[in-house]
Amino acid sequence: MTLGVGGSTMAAELDRMTSMRAAATPIGADELRARISRVQQEMQDQGVSALHLDSSTSCFYFTGIRNRLTERLHGVIIPAEGEPVYISPTFEEAKLRTMMLVPGEVRRWQEHENPTGVVIDAVRELGYNSGTIAVDPATPFFTFDGLRRAGNSFDFVNAVGVIAPCRMIKSAAEIALIKHATSMTMEVHKAAARALAEGVATTEMQAFINQAHAKLGADPGVVFCSVLFGEATAYPHGVPYPQVLKDGDMVLIDIGCTLHGYQSDITRSYVFGEGTERQRSVWNTEKAAELAGFGAAQLGATCESVDAAARKVIEDAGFGKDYALPGLPHRTGHGVGLDVHEEPYIVRGDTTRLVPGMCFSDEPTICIYGEFGIRLEDHIYMTKDGPVWFTEPAHSFDDPFHVGG
Repeated sequence: MTLGVGGSTMAAELDRMTSMRAAATPIGADELRARISRVQQEMQDQGVSALHLDSSTSCFYFTGIRNRLTERLHGVIIPAEGEPVYISPTFEEAKLRTMMLVPGEVRRWQEHENPTGVVIDAVRELGYNSGTIAVDPATPFFTFDGLRRAGNSFDFVNAVGVIAPCRMIKSAAEIALIKHATSMTMEVHKAAARALAEGVATTEMQAFINQAHAKLGADPGVVFCSVLFGEATAYPHGVPYPQVLKDGDMVLIDIGCTLHGYQSDITRSYVFGEGTERQRSVWNTEKAAELAGFGAAQLGATCESVDAAARKVIEDAGFGKDYALPGLPHRTGHGVGLDVHEEPYIVRGDTTRLVPGMCFSDEPTICIYGEFGIRLEDHIYMTKDGPVWFTEPAHSFDDPFHVGG
């Protein structure tokens, strides 16, 4: 029997949980202002006159303002020099002002007006009658189309070129929030494993995991929650039907939460009951691949070299080359922060070099359709001394959570 798996109940696990939220400190106004200064330097270096941010995580990153994306434009213009300009429906201005941590002018638009024209007029009034406007990559096409029509004297570029260099390098405060979020999710993982019992449905376990994250103090709402049993574990993003747990099943749980906007994302795979030698062998190969990725994640190394190191272990064990199945059908990892998937990407072709402050996943899944799949996912942050785990990797096939001492 796998240690740490089974023997408890969902109700008992929820009863023992208390909120961990009070120990986490959100990002403050001083750091937001420093981020704006940083992106303005990028804009000046790249010849960008103004940056348009839509209702996105990048808007939250630079201003602390979070709005739900709808057909109504809520945005922020960051000029190459000077304070930001906020764009708001007139009837939402009062609410916007309660959310503002960084001062700036508010430009309003009425329901009958074209808000993209208000954006372009604001840029012109900042002193830019032409030049380059960088547009948030999360901007809906209908908004971008309106900006392009209203601002035909400007060139438009994808703002990822000025945003990504800022967001890829996490501050100490950001890393602390991600650490706290991952600690919460690891507690949920351990509780979920203990609460498993034969006959439990994946849908029941998903509901429990969502309740557990909420009780521990995660931000409201479900980020993602993938629970798979048996053959369904071979599908990287799950299957469209529930499963019921039986003895000997591989279990794959891939979950995360947000804390003050920052994401966690951890996957554990283990057997409920007694495992087979086949399951043990593949699990051990998966762990070796994950450790190879960590070993390759050295300062100055490229993201693609981390992918190559993990992939080589899997291929050397006899699995498919490149993305062929059975084997590893996707990239080895992705950056994490305010989005669960963001730059940089641990994949062939991403030649970004690793520097202190980068945070990313290490998850070289092994998929064997018709049998099972195994993913061990932990995240890494780069320090001046090299890579550090946010969470300790799974201990062993028989004792994944290291409860046996």
